Formats: sequence, structure tokens, C-alpha cells
Amino acid sequence: MAKSSKKESATTGYVPRLRTRYREDVVPSLMKEFGIDNVMAVPRVQKVVLNIGLGEAIQNVKLLDDAAEELGQVAGQKPVITRAKKSIAAFKLREGMPIGCRVTLRGARMWDFLDRLISTALPRVRDFQGVSTGAFDGRGNYTLGVLDHLIFPDLDYNKVDKSKGMNVTIVTSAGTDEAALHLLRGLGMPFRKGRSELEAVAAGE
Repeated sequence: MAKSSKKESATTGYVPRLRTRYREDVVPSLMKEFGIDNVMAVPRVQKVVLNIGLGEAIQNVKLLDDAAEELGQVAGQKPVITRAKKSIAAFKLREGMPIGCRVTLRGARMWDFLDRLISTALPRVRDFQGVSTGAFDGRGNYTLGVLDHLIFPDLDYNKVDKSKGMNVTIVTSAGTDEAALHLLRGLGMPFRKGRSELEAVAAGE
């Protein structure tokens, strides 16, 4: 757990529900599944990065202001503005222009966000059948694309002018996609039912 989370828990007595589930249920399961003897070596979630990209902000800066405010409401933390790393003449994009916003969550805020994502936001997706197991990066990190940020109940639908897409990247210490899959599944991530290529490879098929 991050130092800030330890301080917060010590002063308020608050421990995120999903953090407790990880410690009491997921850690023992991972140790048994992967033959891990040292609890400190058990895969864990290190941080969650939320990102909204807005190419339209080139013509309308207000869109970026709205996105930053809304992302802050979802994350419970003020976002930073992301800027173009290089110029692209075809899109009238110059290096340094603001094109999005990002928040990095750790500690209690990270656990609370994951809890809301898994238990509240994702089930609100229309015709939801689970998230794909094919979005791991080969190093145990998982990126989920959210098509409409209004699935988060933190936002007031009547005050949002335009729905926006969002990327949610879950960074873990797992090192492998197989271990990260077990970690996130143990936390309740609703992966799509059915056997994936990742699970088939893990089974040696």
C-alpha cells in the first residue's frame, strides 16, 4: 500500500473495501496458484491511470475544460493537462498544444475507483457481457477503453454537454499477463465469459 494510503488509514480508520478483499482473499489465492512463498512477492495493483484524449480541443478549448472537470469528479483528484508531443500539420496540431487530460491514482483513491468501476460503472454499460481478456500489454498491465464516461454515477447527466471516451490503465506488479489476469479476476473484474487465447496459452494448449 502506498505511504499516503497508510497515513490516511491510520488517521481515519478507513480501509477501502477492495483493498480488504485483495489482502484477505486474492493474496492467498495468488500464492497458492503460482506457488509464491513470500507475501511481498504477490502481484498487486500499483496505480490506475485515467486518460481522456480530445482532438477537438484544438478548435474548442472549452471541451478540454469540461473534460478536466468531469475527470476530476470521476477520479476524486485534479487531473493534469496532456499536450501534443509533436506537430502534425494535417490536423493543425502544434507541439505543446493541450489535447487531453490525465489522472494517476494510487492508494485509497485507486482502490475506491476500481471498486466503483467494477461494481457500479461497468454494469451500467448497455448490453454488457464482460470486458475482454485481450487488452493486456504482455507485461501484466491492462487497458480498458470506456466509450462513454457517463457510466460513472459521479457525473450528473444533465450537466454534461457531450459524452467522452476514456482509457483506464491498470498497472500491476504481476510481470506476466497470466498473473495479472488472476489478480484482476480475483478483485472482481468482470471478464467476458468463455475461454480466451491468454487462458489457453496459460493452460499449455
